[in-house]
This record gives sequence, C-alpha cells and structure tokens, in this order.
Amino acid sequence: MTVDVTRDKETGVAVVTLDRPHRHNALDAATITELVAAWREFRHDDGVRAVVLTGAGERAFCTGIDRGLDVPQPSSPYSMDDPLLTVGPKANDLWKPVIAAVNGMACGGAFYLLGEAEFVVADETATFFDPHTTYGMVSAYEAIHLAQRMPPGEVARLALMGSAERMSARRAYETGLVAEVTAPGAALAAAVRCAETVAAHPTEAVQGTVRAVWAATEAARERAFAQAPHLIALGNLPPDHQAELFNSRVQGGHTTR
Repeated sequence: MTVDVTRDKETGVAVVTLDRPHRHNALDAATITELVAAWREFRHDDGVRAVVLTGAGERAFCTGIDRGLDVPQPSSPYSMDDPLLTVGPKANDLWKPVIAAVNGMACGGAFYLLGEAEFVVADETATFFDPHTTYGMVSAYEAIHLAQRMPPGEVARLALMGSAERMSARRAYETGLVAEVTAPGAALAAAVRCAETVAAHPTEAVQGTVRAVWAATEAARERAFAQAPHLIALGNLPPDHQAELFNSRVQGGHTTR
C-alpha cells in the first residue's frame, strides 16, 4: 500500500497519508489508484466528515508524478492522457472538506492535490516550487490550480522560475496559497485540529459550503483546463529531451524567498 488511511470514529476525521517517503511521496500508478479509491469510498462513509491529506516523512509532502511512471500518449495532437486529472477529491465528486498538511517539498503535480483541498496548513520547513519549465515542460494544470488562490504575478514567478527558486511557507502564506504556518513538525496536528472543528458542524451545511466555494472558481478553471492539453502539446519538449534535462540537473543553486 502506498496510501495509508486512518479514521477516527469519535471525531469523524480521516487522515490520508501518501506513504512513499523513499520517493518523496511521488505519485506512481498504485498511489494514484489508491487515492482515487479513498476519495470515492469517503463519499459513502457517513462516519467521515472531514479529511486531512499529508505526506509521510520529513522531506516532502509530494513531488508530483513519479518520473518512473510511463504514461503512453495517443498519437492524435488533440488528445492527451494525464493520470493526475483524476487524483484529487473534487475530481472524484467528494465534497467533504479536505485540509492539506504540508511539510518539506511540495512541487509540480502536488498542486493537483493542493488545488483541490479547501485550505493548506504548512510548517516552517515547507517549500513550494514548480520545475516544469526547467525540464522543457509547460506548467499548465499546475499553474491553473495555483491561479485560483494566488495573484497572477506570484503564479507566473513560481511557474517560470522552475527549479531555480523555492517559495517558503511564509511567502506562500503571504500570497494566499497557505492558510496557516506552524512550527516544524506541527502542520499535521494543526490540520487535524481544524478538521475536527469542521467535522463537528452539521455535515450538510459544511458540504454545501465547500460546494459553494468551489462554484465560485470552477467555471474559470474549466475554461482554462480546456486549453491546457493544447498548450502542453505545443510547448512540451519531446520526452527524451526532457529526460536529458532532468538527468543533467545541477543540485542546489536555488533561492528561497
């Protein structure tokens, strides 16, 4: 199992943990399948009224899709398969609140998950970045998710600087990506406390509120998503060239703000 799920029957809070710390909790096929199954199971579990999503270990919340995952693509330029499009709770029609607890790195495809959480709690060690452009890939879906929470200029900087820069938890808080910053190691406990409070409220009102907040931005998101496959098809380097850039990457040298 690459996803650990625990439930507290007394509080109504479930904790979902990405459990691949040796791979910085990157999303492989098994993890994606297990996440989708968890979200869809929660829809039918009335004992779960709020969810916390986190990553195992101290180094990363999630570093996006696992580079070892092979995703065959259709030959048509009008079609694209992206396994992360269905990895989040909203994509699986779950309207119970999800709170993300972030420590360490959150980058790239992690924004599919953060973008579908109600809010994010991060500890002081957390850093956020998007390496797509560094390796010749268009940051499309990631940037769209970020643009629902952050000013466009901040999204542009995060996406365009690629792996050369890390956004600190404090800066993420200042720009709206993060709702609360905690001491190192305290993000999960803080997120669980928030989830327990929310889970104690009447669940119909809570889920209706989640749906209302999502409705405020989903029209713009859907229109942007419609363009994303074409932007990726036009702007991505061939996979072998991407791999060359990734394998030749220089460790360190980034800035944090």
